[in-house]
Amino acid sequence: KNVSSENEFDIRAKHCHRMVILGSTKVGKTAIISRFLNERFDDQYTPTIEDFHRKFYSIRGEVYQLDILDTSGNHPFPAMRRLSILTGDVFILVFSLENKDSFQEVQRLKRQIFETKSCLKNKTKENIDVPLVICGNKSDREFYREVKEEEIDQLVSGDEPCAYFEISAKRNINVDLMFQTLFTIAKLPNEMSPDRHRKVSLQYCDVLHRKSFRNKKFKDGDAYGIVAPFARRPSVHSDLMYIREKAIGGSQGNKDRCVIC
Repeated sequence: KNVSSENEFDIRAKHCHRMVILGSTKVGKTAIISRFLNERFDDQYTPTIEDFHRKFYSIRGEVYQLDILDTSGNHPFPAMRRLSILTGDVFILVFSLENKDSFQEVQRLKRQIFETKSCLKNKTKENIDVPLVICGNKSDREFYREVKEEEIDQLVSGDEPCAYFEISAKRNINVDLMFQTLFTIAKLPNEMSPDRHRKVSLQYCDVLHRKSFRNKKFKDGDAYGIVAPFARRPSVHSDLMYIREKAIGGSQGNKDRCVIC
């Protein structure tokens, strides 16, 4: 069955969220997203320019939409990086435990996220609540540890405290726990985590369709997830609308609708 029915889900704005994953090149950002979406790991490295994914969930009778932005480690366009941060609702910052430069990039990114969000909210950054997790990836490897634990502790417990996990996307170590924690911080359903819902194949995606979903009796704890094929990155105009709806509240007429252009 074709998922041309995306726009028919009529998802509430408060159930639409965007996850943005940031970090230097070759730290494993795409591998983490692959674990999240497909429970797979690909050894072959392909540089990411920018990838966009969309996942739908049906959780206890409610439909949720999670957009996932896998960003380039090179960030050649600062304006697009800023737009990615402005549209993000939850963030994952990734560095490699064997690469000090990648850790320093995460330090910069964390500052940039809080500064950008505080400009949007017109508040001091100390008052900004940003659901964010920092990941030290490649914990499965034998390596010389370039990033000291004291440096990590200082970053995680600084002015903007956040959760920290040492993970291995390759061995799937702590990845599910990291996502569970991120969704808990963001006050999103725990069932969004890869190990907490039933994966629905494409031909059964009508479990998410509003007509069948509203007529279906869901048991407590029932959770389904489906990855939308061929999801396209929204236009800049759509992103600006998304910022308006999510961060500023939007106009009275459409603030309860999810922008999924």
